[in-house]
Amino acid sequence: MVHHGWLYLTEIIDLFDRKVIGWSMSEDLSAESTVIKAWYMAVGNRPIKQKLIFHSDRGSQYACAKFRNILKSYQEVLQSMSRKEEKALLLKDWDNAVAESFFKNLKVEWVYKNEYLRKTDAEMSIFKWIETWYNRERRHSALNYKTINEFELENNNYNQAA
Repeated sequence: MVHHGWLYLTEIIDLFDRKVIGWSMSEDLSAESTVIKAWYMAVGNRPIKQKLIFHSDRGSQYACAKFRNILKSYQEVLQSMSRKEEKALLLKDWDNAVAESFFKNLKVEWVYKNEYLRKTDAEMSIFKWIETWYNRERRHSALNYKTINEFELENNNYNQAA
């Protein structure tokens, strides 16, 4: 819990290895403070070398013209957003399941066990959880209970081709 206002976390996860490749924390929900900042971190950490789909919910940050134009400037990127009619056809809202699972794990494994007196404390703590625990040490069921690092080592052909 942060005692002095809200702190919003935006994350971009590569579904292949479940790694958080881009993220941002902000006090507002503007596209510039959230998804755009996370996007530039993501492409800095994992440059785009092949076609990919950027999938999100239909939040205003993802649907705004500024972010859509940024994605369009990358010819290899196709933007995908959940649609109500797609959810009805699928009978299950699984599109954002990985992101929802990430946030549930962050809260249960870390945030609910800590109390933050200042936003900077929360920011440092969440940074630590993402960069030192989730991306390096945490075992992921989707990766056959391997860490992301172990999975990446076993699949180095993917990293070389990506």
